[in-house]
Amino acid sequence: MLSAVKKRYVLPVLAGGFLFVGVSFQQDFFEIAKQLEIFTTMFKTVNQNYVDEVNPGEMMDKAIKSMLADLDPYTNYFNEQDVVRFKINSTGEYTGIGAMINRKDGRLIIVEPYKNFPADKAGLKAGDEIVQIGDVNLVDFKEDAGTLLRGVKNTKVDIKYKRQGKLLSTQIVLDEVDVKAVPYFAMLSDKTTGYIVLSQFNTKASSEVKDALLKLKSEGATKIVLDLRGNPGGLLHEAVNICNLFVPQNEIIVTTKSKNEKHNNTYKTQRNPIDLDIPLAVLVDGKSASASEIVAGALQDLDRAVIVGTRSFGKGLVQRPLDLSYGTQVKVTISRYYTPSGRCIQALDYAHKDKDGKAVRTEAKNYNAFKTKKGRTVYDGGGIQPDIELAESKQSTIAAALVKSDGIFNFVTDYYYKNPNPNNTIPTITDTDFASFKTFLKKENFQLDTETELALKKTLEAAKKEKINESIAAEYQQLLSALQRTEEKELEKNKTEIKNLIQDEVIKRYQYREGLYVYYTKNNPEIAKAQAILTNSAEYNKIIKK
Repeated sequence: MLSAVKKRYVLPVLAGGFLFVGVSFQQDFFEIAKQLEIFTTMFKTVNQNYVDEVNPGEMMDKAIKSMLADLDPYTNYFNEQDVVRFKINSTGEYTGIGAMINRKDGRLIIVEPYKNFPADKAGLKAGDEIVQIGDVNLVDFKEDAGTLLRGVKNTKVDIKYKRQGKLLSTQIVLDEVDVKAVPYFAMLSDKTTGYIVLSQFNTKASSEVKDALLKLKSEGATKIVLDLRGNPGGLLHEAVNICNLFVPQNEIIVTTKSKNEKHNNTYKTQRNPIDLDIPLAVLVDGKSASASEIVAGALQDLDRAVIVGTRSFGKGLVQRPLDLSYGTQVKVTISRYYTPSGRCIQALDYAHKDKDGKAVRTEAKNYNAFKTKKGRTVYDGGGIQPDIELAESKQSTIAAALVKSDGIFNFVTDYYYKNPNPNNTIPTITDTDFASFKTFLKKENFQLDTETELALKKTLEAAKKEKINESIAAEYQQLLSALQRTEEKELEKNKTEIKNLIQDEVIKRYQYREGLYVYYTKNNPEIAKAQAILTNSAEYNKIIKK
């Protein structure tokens, strides 16, 4: 009798389910159509009736970009010009000047020339400000000036630039710039540990890591340190392929999950590994993101490596570029990354924002526990928490503000020209140099633009608008002075960290980035700690439960 009742109601229930889904879909479609009609009508009405002439293209561009900005920082609209201007070539090759450039406040500053590439051959140095490209004076140029420095190989580009107050000129010959995913690898001092730097995940990443690994093994490496610090990520399949060098075929590395089933995927290793047993340490920091976190998280969850450093960035959102009409494009966040244990890498929840409109970050008390392949406990919360966390790896608020505001960069530019070194040997940053740095910040009236300082400036701006700034001038100055005293204390408190950042920037000026990597192999605490753990097999095996 019970069975008959079940049969009687199963079809109506299923039909009701399909009806619900159908109605839900129709309601969603109707709501989208309704909002589009409202927007179209409003857009036409404003364009036809506004008192002055308006630019429909500019209005639409701003409307779309503002709308998407409310979702997350990674979902972006590209108009026709944007597509041409910002199209990324993930092969690691492009034609240009071979330098990192900073576009800030309308200025074009050389941040880092790459050794033996066009900018370097033309004599450009970090800190140089390009003011004219060909016949184009950048003061009057409102577009992206970087496009003027790209073109066909062997194109000659005349430029004028400022250096330490002097106007100079040179000619750059454009050439192919091969950006290496592995810019450096070497044997460490113990002659048994190989060190590999992976700076990005382009199409050459896994092949370059493989080549470095095989070369180091041929030189006697029985342990490996893989450095992912500062690596912002890149191609997902390259992250899977790099893990595949150290883990078996058919192992799950990462899973993507979305409300749209077609974006739900599981990525497994496809090839035979290079070495399943070689002890492995992976270095991460707060700037290791996306594909870097996939590699670190997978190797941790599979108990294949010890992770050293500080919690990684927490960028676990997957984007895909989609073509639109008239040559435009939209890059959409389509899913989230999950490590083999099931942890979500994403740190910020853009679906939930605080009263200031900022995405909410999960508090440590709300982290969820997961198990690695051998039963170790690991946690989510965004990013990858290292097995061994080092205080030296975490950047202080004051150091981050100094980097962001170019305080260290500008001081080192000044330092470099005051300390000429024909042999390009590395000077050591002393306490006297640190005192000079603090004097430099005061002399240049450097604004660190910490969150507190920015909030205070906004308060004054609001007071000026309301014409009450004079009545609070004394109190404002007291607060500003107190804040500056606090910042001075923070400078002294974090003296060692800041001196190290200055030292790093100085090394790049005299010996390029290659010199910095060489310096790290002898002086970096994270590398030293990783090396020590790998050398102590008992400690290493205890961590990964081997």
